[in-house]
Amino acid sequence: MIATRFDTERLALLPLHVEYAEEMAKVLADPGLYTFTGGEPPSAEVLEGRYTRQVAGSGDPGESWLNWVISSLRDDELVGYVQATVTAEAAEIAWVLGTAWQGRGYAKEAAVGLVAWLQAQGARRIIAHVHPDHGASASVAAAAGLSRTDQIDDGEFLWLLTT
Repeated sequence: MIATRFDTERLALLPLHVEYAEEMAKVLADPGLYTFTGGEPPSAEVLEGRYTRQVAGSGDPGESWLNWVISSLRDDELVGYVQATVTAEAAEIAWVLGTAWQGRGYAKEAAVGLVAWLQAQGARRIIAHVHPDHGASASVAAAAGLSRTDQIDDGEFLWLLTT
């Protein structure tokens, strides 16, 4: 499976390129973004290395790494990213939206679009991991059609959609 561009009503989800690292470093610069996930804001250089590895792929023919940056169609600026790790068993998804763009429904719109795109590609089991105290991410997962399970993995609830 290969990431291709797709649009939602207000967003363009663009396949990841290393050249996005500098702008994405600014999008991801708020330390508050890492409250539930840990870590710290990455530099452009760190993102260049990460993006180089992500674009190259997992190296496992049974696993696809799909990564997109989220661009506002209105402003033509990057606002976050979504990603999916896809195997024959499931697609595990994640999303991050820069602090300056939160509260506009962009994360929900991007996640709903990602789930629809994955389903159109044949994914039948979609998983997300959400920290128990992260109400905004739980709301995004629910909007994308996932349901919280009682399973906890590495301190986060497993959210699941099976079609």
